[in-house]
Amino acid sequence: MSATTGRRVGRPRAVQRPDSGLAARDELLCAAAELFTLHGYAATTTRAVADRVGLRQATMYHYFSGKEDLLAELLESTVTPSLDLARRLLEDTSRSAEDRLRELCRSDVKLLCGGPYNLGALYLLPEVRAERFAVFHRNRAELKAAYGELLAGTEDCADLDGDALALRTDLVFGLIEGVILIHRSAPGRDVTVFAAATADAALRIAGTR
Repeated sequence: MSATTGRRVGRPRAVQRPDSGLAARDELLCAAAELFTLHGYAATTTRAVADRVGLRQATMYHYFSGKEDLLAELLESTVTPSLDLARRLLEDTSRSAEDRLRELCRSDVKLLCGGPYNLGALYLLPEVRAERFAVFHRNRAELKAAYGELLAGTEDCADLDGDALALRTDLVFGLIEGVILIHRSAPGRDVTVFAAATADAALRIAGTR
């Protein structure tokens, strides 16, 4: 989640809480992340999100129109940084495709499993299939395509036909997103070690090890 500076004025808090150093909008996103992942999306109300940071519910609507807006932004925060990195890696022809693929895998796992809340678990919500989350799905599809393009540039995948490359891409991308479930069952695992091991496994699937 991107931090903004300063607080919006003229929106008093219902309850005074210690200053987190975050703008109200970012506090609301953090509260939503905590409540959605710990108590479930369906069970969390907008009032609960506002109460978590000491804001009135009406104040929350100054920043977000409802739970779907909060969820959409949280989902996009789990894919946009990886997509930005993937675009840069695709342009960086000075490095081997294998090295770039490894970096993307490692960074993506860190993003999905980093932070205090398992935001990747939000992918599993049935609500995410709604049209409201089309931007997230488009970005995710572009990210998957970038994985495929990097795979196609590796020595062992360069001669694969379209169907074979698509299968290899599905397997690698599925492994990366599969860390969501692994992380949920073992949240205490060192994320850096986990990311490196997952990247190594992804390259084995790709046939580059």
